[in-house]
Amino acid sequence: MHSIYFARHGETVWNVENKICGMTDSPLTEKGRQQARELGQKVKESGVHIDEILYSPLSRAADTAKAVAEATGLPARCEPRLREQCFGKYEGTPRDGAEFRISKTHFADRYDGGESMMQLAQRIYNLLDELRQDENKTCLLVAHNGIARVVESYFHDMTNEEYSAAGIKNCELVEYRFE
Repeated sequence: MHSIYFARHGETVWNVENKICGMTDSPLTEKGRQQARELGQKVKESGVHIDEILYSPLSRAADTAKAVAEATGLPARCEPRLREQCFGKYEGTPRDGAEFRISKTHFADRYDGGESMMQLAQRIYNLLDELRQDENKTCLLVAHNGIARVVESYFHDMTNEEYSAAGIKNCELVEYRFE
């Protein structure tokens, strides 16, 4: 039995503006860069064993992961499957929009111009299945809130409502144990 760790990127401009980021590359704010540095210190001082950091190719996650790597000395590499879900027509719209809230409960539907929850889950579950196989390696995944929901669903049973409402804070660190 071994663990993986998951952290969401630091605060972005669109987080502050309450907009859906998705695949759109919204940069970290100064607060987000500070959160990333603090996450790096937290990981360094926690004493947890991590072998490698894997991060989303989007700059908000990449910049967060690089700050953690700098603070800890851990190797870090881009993992394309950790990119955020493509929310299609909803990117740049309000996170709490009524239409988007309903669309988030339709797992098989692709967002117009986007990706379905099922497609997202397939790529993340495939990655987690691979990480499960290497019992001698502990990774920190640095990605996005949408990815956090999928990771949570991989490790815990969730209702549709729990899934669509799930999320973590910017630079929150969560441990998951493979059984």
